[in-house]
Amino acid sequence: MNKCMGLVFLVLIVSCKSKALLAVAGATKKVTAEKIIEGHYANNSDFSTLYIKSTAHYEDSKQSQNVTAEIKIKKDEVILISIRFLGITMAKALITPTAVKYYEKLNGKYFEGNYAALSQWLGTDLDFRKLQSILIGAAFEDLKKGKYTTTIEDNWYKLQNTGDPKTLKSYFFEADNFRIKKQQIVQSESQRALLVSYPNYANYNAIALPTGLVIEASQKKGNTNINIDYNTVSLNEELSFPYSVPEGYERIFIN
Repeated sequence: MNKCMGLVFLVLIVSCKSKALLAVAGATKKVTAEKIIEGHYANNSDFSTLYIKSTAHYEDSKQSQNVTAEIKIKKDEVILISIRFLGITMAKALITPTAVKYYEKLNGKYFEGNYAALSQWLGTDLDFRKLQSILIGAAFEDLKKGKYTTTIEDNWYKLQNTGDPKTLKSYFFEADNFRIKKQQIVQSESQRALLVSYPNYANYNAIALPTGLVIEASQKKGNTNINIDYNTVSLNEELSFPYSVPEGYERIFIN
């Protein structure tokens, strides 16, 4: 089951290299949380569809895998992720705001349900908005609804929530356009943490998107690391989202 769940996690979280990387300016003077939040949401993320072809490396305490991942997004509606190894589709996931469906070829299993079980396995609340935000370099949650302190750390602007002491949420931003460099959720009592970082950004049709991301998830049972590099990115093309479970696969239930 651990190997199966590792593949599922890679399916759910998985700038063209020829694109020029965007310059990064260091933070030099303190600004208000309101200015940082306003600047972050001023970044253009207005697209109808997004296609990403990427390479990904997954690693936990028991396994290490290199795969390719094809990601299709219809903004705010559906995400389709296909995981391939040596050109063969090994897993596919169809994700909507209300449901998660996936199948994996290695063990002939499939899953249909909501986010609750996968959130428990990952160690933090998971939903469609967070998954979409992770992929496009946006904040996990609606920053306008929270209260934050501001500091400068590692030449980045840092927002840290003040509302819930049991769940510490931190966001780090570039100084010029307030693009996210990393975002983190830490739950100390349950010894769980999720960190997503973005090494670089590039422009695609005037929209700044990550050139890849690094995910580090830790909890009592072990650590999981995923590195994803975006090799091809295209916007606003007509995309199809085909998904069907192969005949004979066995349905599984995640406890």
